[in-house]
Amino acid sequence: MPLDALSTARLLIVGDVMLDRYWFGDVERISPEAPVPVVRIQQSEERPGGAANVARNVAALGGKASLLSVVGDDEAGRSLLRLLAGGDIELCLHVDSAISTTVKLRVIGRQQQLLRIDFETLPSHEVLRHKLAAYVARLPDCDAVILSDYGKGGLAHIGEMIRMARERGKMVLVDPKGDDFSKYAGATIVTPNRSELRAVVGRWRDEEELTRKAEALRVELGLEGLLLTRSEEGMSLYHQGGVLHEKAVAREVFDVSGAGDTVIAALAVMLAGGASWVEAVHVANAAAGVVVGKLGTAVASRGELVAAMK
Repeated sequence: MPLDALSTARLLIVGDVMLDRYWFGDVERISPEAPVPVVRIQQSEERPGGAANVARNVAALGGKASLLSVVGDDEAGRSLLRLLAGGDIELCLHVDSAISTTVKLRVIGRQQQLLRIDFETLPSHEVLRHKLAAYVARLPDCDAVILSDYGKGGLAHIGEMIRMARERGKMVLVDPKGDDFSKYAGATIVTPNRSELRAVVGRWRDEEELTRKAEALRVELGLEGLLLTRSEEGMSLYHQGGVLHEKAVAREVFDVSGAGDTVIAALAVMLAGGASWVEAVHVANAAAGVVVGKLGTAVASRGELVAAMK
């Protein structure tokens, strides 16, 4: 397994960044005002989320990450910049004073998520157009592009981005969102989870029907591969060579939030470093097994990955 591929890849990550906030506390009683638990907050944490977490995973695995996105001119945006400034990530974060930085606030009581509150607005067209120019300028210096779509408006020009990258011979990996995947046509690979794929192709009765629907979508969109992440069922790659199934790594699942970020980061770093589809999916599956054993948005380091694969 050429894990050396991890250190040679240069990745350009574009998409929706966000600030993940965690409030941890104890639940000792039910509110007298409504049938809801009262959480006494004892600790809080902030972590980069969305495309920023993808970039963190690329860097943690040893790849060279460049992050292009939009934040608001606000406290959350400044916190995100501060958190990312200490890492090995080249930052190109445009500031849009007309929006609020996307924040996901999770309230955790007794190691269980009780509530999530989202704060978000869409970036302006002018900032997105400016980001497209910055994207073109950075394409020559990368081996592959990751487009991390969280549906927050940061990838309004995704079709153009895919076309530009492919014309320059770059691989494009997309973490998709929504029920219309036509905007991802021409990418190298998309990495939906089960609910995301179901929203596009409908339900399936068995493995045979799933394979038929996934392969039909792959061909329709002109993709080289479609990687379906299946939680406790592992993941399945549909590509020209057939279907490849990877069983989930047998370990306690603590939190699946952010696991998709780790999967696409590991997959991209491996493919950009010259690994085969089989090798890349195997490593991505092992990396996912590392992060689901952690609470909240997390990364899999190269050392953890090596240990997990042993």
